[in-house]
Amino acid sequence: MFGLGMPEIIILIIILIIFGPGKLPDLGKAIGKSIKDFKKTIHEPDDKKNDDSTKSHENENK
Repeated sequence: MFGLGMPEIIILIIILIIFGPGKLPDLGKAIGKSIKDFKKTIHEPDDKKNDDSTKSHENENK
């Protein structure tokens, strides 16, 4: 069944009991958004990171 074993099914049942069926879509949306933001941060070019740090150092020197 979709590559799910007994431990995964038990975890899903426990999550369903804790959060209830009404909160599961919100929980999934929040987890998805977190993963998307994390991936975006990882793949962000180093130039943007260096530009931000360079600007802050220039402002400190003035």
